Amino acid sequence: MTYYIYTKQKFLSQRKNNKNNNMMLQSAKMIGAGLATIGLAGVGTGVGIVFAALVIAFARNPSLKQQLFSFAILGFALTEAVGLFALMMAFLILFGG
Repeated sequence: MTYYIYTKQKFLSQRKNNKNNNMMLQSAKMIGAGLATIGLAGVGTGVGIVFAALVIAFARNPSLKQQLFSFAILGFALTEAVGLFALMMAFLILFGG
C-alpha cells in the first residue's frame, strides 16, 4: 500500500512538472515568435528607404528612369525576401515540432 501511494504521488508530481514545462515551452515559443517578427519592422523601413532613394535619384537624373526603376525593384525584392524569412521563422517557432 505504501509503495502504491509513493508511486501515485510521484506520478502526480511528474504530471505537474510536465504541465509546467509545457506552459514554459509555450511561453518561450510566443516570445521567440514575437522577437522574430521584429524583423518585419526593419523590412518596412527598408522598403521606404529604397523607394525614397528612387524618387531622389529620378529627380536628379530623369533620363535613367528605366535603369533606376529596375534597381529599385531588385532592392524591393531583396528587402521583402528578408521579411518573408523573418515571418517564416516566426511561424516555424510557433507551429514547428
